[in-house]
Amino acid sequence: MRLYLCEKPSQAKDIAQVLGATRRGDGCWTGSGVTVTWCIGHLLETAPPDAYDARYKRWVLADLPIVPGQWKMQVKAKTAGQYKAVKRLLAEAGELVIATDADREGEMIARELLEHCRYRGPIQRLWLSALDEASIRKALAALKPGAETFNLYHAALGRSRADWLIGMNMSRLFTLLGRQSGYQGVLSVGRVQTPTLRLVVDRDRAIADFVPVPYWTIEVQLLAEGTPFTTQWRAPEDACDEQGRCLKQALAQQAAEAMRAAGQAQLVSLKTERMREAAPLPFDLGTLQEVCSKKLGLGAQETLDIAQALYETHKLITYPRSDCGYLPLSQHGEAPAILAALRRADPSLAPLEAHLSPSRKSRAWNDAKVGAHHGIIPTAAAQAFERLSGRPRAVYQLIRARYLAQFLPTHEYDRTQADFDCAGQALRAVGRQIVEPGWKRALPEALAPAKGRDAPPAQTLPPLRQGQRCEVGQVNLKDLLTQPPKPYTEGDLIKAMKNVAKLVEDPRLKQKLKDTTGIGTEATRASIIQGLLDRGYLTKQGKALAATPAAFGLIDAVPRPIADPGTTAIWEQALDMVQDGEMPLEEFVAKQSAWMSRLVERCAGLRLTISGPPLTPGRGGKPWKKKRAAGRAAATKKSAGDRKRAPAARTR
Repeated sequence: MRLYLCEKPSQAKDIAQVLGATRRGDGCWTGSGVTVTWCIGHLLETAPPDAYDARYKRWVLADLPIVPGQWKMQVKAKTAGQYKAVKRLLAEAGELVIATDADREGEMIARELLEHCRYRGPIQRLWLSALDEASIRKALAALKPGAETFNLYHAALGRSRADWLIGMNMSRLFTLLGRQSGYQGVLSVGRVQTPTLRLVVDRDRAIADFVPVPYWTIEVQLLAEGTPFTTQWRAPEDACDEQGRCLKQALAQQAAEAMRAAGQAQLVSLKTERMREAAPLPFDLGTLQEVCSKKLGLGAQETLDIAQALYETHKLITYPRSDCGYLPLSQHGEAPAILAALRRADPSLAPLEAHLSPSRKSRAWNDAKVGAHHGIIPTAAAQAFERLSGRPRAVYQLIRARYLAQFLPTHEYDRTQADFDCAGQALRAVGRQIVEPGWKRALPEALAPAKGRDAPPAQTLPPLRQGQRCEVGQVNLKDLLTQPPKPYTEGDLIKAMKNVAKLVEDPRLKQKLKDTTGIGTEATRASIIQGLLDRGYLTKQGKALAATPAAFGLIDAVPRPIADPGTTAIWEQALDMVQDGEMPLEEFVAKQSAWMSRLVERCAGLRLTISGPPLTPGRGGKPWKKKRAAGRAAATKKSAGDRKRAPAARTR
């Protein structure tokens, strides 16, 4: 019997239908010589400290660091029934096809089970990017040898064990240090969550420490043969800051008075340039979360949940947990069928038909830049669109628009820059005239690029000629103040996590963070932010995130490497070596254990100053959800010493 092992029940059902396995069994679908079973995420979890020694049920400084000699896995109680079904099927299988999600974590979900159940038969790998029938059939016809993806498992296992070491040891350490100073809450520490928290703490401090600086601008209305347009005063460089803002009030006042008195301005330079803008890439998950936060007001986790439903339930989009916006050239041949399906499913796309060209290849089609996953795009199963409404419909339309944009012409416009002299003062007007709307025909207005605070108004200039004199209309002297940084929203924080390389000085680590798209993964960033909210490290007012007093105290106390995103880059370099077979898993874990032991020794004598009440789940602005309570219950306890383990111990 050939057994297919999937990650989720819905995924298993889709694959089973294509394979003809239509009979429902105990935790599986069966057919002629074929059985399809499923996990429910991870059916196993790394055992807690007390599984190694009962004394670890109590949190005691003298017991740290806790470093397992032989790592143990245990069956998750909630899904023990499905584990038994999978174990039985593995014992009966003559060969196995791993059909979990095509990434590190998906590989680990399957391989940890095979190891725990001692499966020793032949293995192949199904590598899926979408769950519509056509995509499944295509992947089934191109199964990979199991050995080709095995090292993904060891890389994921190394990351998991290193996260365990930090979570279990540093969370216990800082919770116990907090108690010594009178703080009775649990202080959770994690490899990704703590650098992420530091981003918000640093931003909040920048806002609190910000001192506004006054500056002055002048907006001058000119008339060219009776047609008004707007120009901006260009102050001398020696009177401006690095952003070009005039800091000298007297100079600005004198310039405004002089231009009012002059009455005319002469055109001294006129330049028109044809500008061409390529279509934006299809979405990766982080960019989708950023746009949905800004334009639709969605939280990062809510966006991921909607995208996952569009993928699993509706079959409308490809795999959503992608960190790549590029597309493989091999998929370009599917474009005519997908475009036709999109047009049939939604008659409102009819005006685009004359402009769409299925043969067009935008910059998105680039095999060299496609990793394990490609950009999030619609599938040919577009007829399900009519069943969507509300936010899922809006998210799908954003994804669809980015795909349609790849088959529309380049956006072109003429940019005209006109420089004037008015009483010895420099004025500049900038105008745009659209020549070819191109891909912008497909994008909803909500996707128009946002303008900066000091951006000149968009306008179309009247016909102008060199040397022309224009009448001066209104002269508006504006007294302004520099603005503090804006608080993070969830979308902004996702973007900051992706682009955290900007904060790292070491050029090698900076490049590594760029290559790995920052800290966290597309699949985990939303849950990291939600975890910080749930644990009370962050609060939410409207869209804005803010750090709590305990978050400030913790970031000030933890060793710099724990809160430094550069540490993640070092880890990722080592995990890449594990994935490439250049470093054994055991060596990676041994190095992490030694490093953690040094940190514990160095920090054991610290004195913490943590202000504010103990962290309580639910203070982050959303109701505490019962379904999450079991995994994080200890976070609400005043004393964790007589509890099984802290909730934070499994944090990333």
